[in-house]
Amino acid sequence: MTITRFAPSPTGYLHIGNLRPALFNYLIARQAGGEFILRIDDTDPMRSKPEYVAAIQEDLTWLGITWDRIETQSARLDRYSDVAQNLRDAGRLYECFETPVELDLKRKKQLNMGKPPVYDRAALALSESEKDTLRAERGSYWRFKLDHERIEWKDGILGAQSIDASSLSDPVLIRADGQVLYTLASVVDDTDMKITNVVRGLDHVTNTATQIQIINAIGGDMPAFAHHSMLTGPQGEALSKRLGSLSLRDFRANGIEPMAVISLMARLGSSDPVELHDDMDPVSLGFALSKFGASPTKFDENDLVPLTAKLLHNRSADQMAAALEAAGVPEDLTEAFWLAIRENIEKTADIAGWWTLCRDGVEPVISEADAEFVASAMALLPAAPRDVTTWKNWTNAVKETTGRKGKSLFMPLRLALTGLQHGPNMGQFLPLLQKIR
Repeated sequence: MTITRFAPSPTGYLHIGNLRPALFNYLIARQAGGEFILRIDDTDPMRSKPEYVAAIQEDLTWLGITWDRIETQSARLDRYSDVAQNLRDAGRLYECFETPVELDLKRKKQLNMGKPPVYDRAALALSESEKDTLRAERGSYWRFKLDHERIEWKDGILGAQSIDASSLSDPVLIRADGQVLYTLASVVDDTDMKITNVVRGLDHVTNTATQIQIINAIGGDMPAFAHHSMLTGPQGEALSKRLGSLSLRDFRANGIEPMAVISLMARLGSSDPVELHDDMDPVSLGFALSKFGASPTKFDENDLVPLTAKLLHNRSADQMAAALEAAGVPEDLTEAFWLAIRENIEKTADIAGWWTLCRDGVEPVISEADAEFVASAMALLPAAPRDVTTWKNWTNAVKETTGRKGKSLFMPLRLALTGLQHGPNMGQFLPLLQKIR
């Protein structure tokens, strides 16, 4: 069975960059009728917050990304400790004592000598007495000893990958304060939870190389790896400084429809054009990792506005029933009202403004040149109730009486009734006006 996961750290709100691995892994699982796990990477007790865990679940639910079960890494610390001890016993996890300052000096020296800044494994040469002395004066941390050989895998997006492990530093798996780091926790979880597919960002390629060796060292089954491209701004600029303004909750607060986000992000960076869908099934059916590339993918949040508008324009009154009720539209008018205004809104919140106009009317906008014409026209306006034929019959009568036609006829009347130069078809809209000032 296909089993995928999304493993966010609850140290902040989800942003558009987080969404790609969440969505891709979700679609792979749903497409195969498999299982999707939400795994909370909360091994950092200082930065992990319960409110962020709740926010992650809230954002995913808003998008329609559901999970089959939720796991928390903080509940699995004993398991990580056991695996770490097994790696120590096997000689694959070794204790190190360098301070950050000492490591930085080593890196600078290597770079000055034209060498790659790879950890020199000096800790492996320490005697037990030397280790005892260092333990007494400073903390220690633990590195995984890589086999210096080529690490190869077939990536679901990048194709054949090959990395020389001797070009990599032995990864730190446990910090000096005892915190288990992502590299170890993720491997143990993926192995124990029988994860079959791991899709994540291009910035994790080196992590994947080291994790492949760790998976082999603990006897796990190898998942299929795929690394999607990184997002940039519309001009190719890095998004890193703007991610706070690209949070999913901000999109929600700004009236962006969740399926506009899903439709865009499920195709952005692929060879397929963006197709707008109002439910997840067709998005899942058309999804394929093989269609995505490694080149940076440009993302412009402004693209979500017209996609949201188009989604709303295509919805029925039944689909918008909750929003229409919340705006105060009477049930007997919802169908006619929605059909009249739906192509004139960008966001659901716009509904309230159009209903307020219908219910309360507006101060008419009348130029001095049109004042006499509008007064004559309003004297000819039939009393309520009005229907979809009223506007045509009325404007024909006004035309015959005043001699006006075309824009000089219709625009002053629209401005007098709505205060706006543009808006719904007046034949549909006029019968909805409860009050005309």
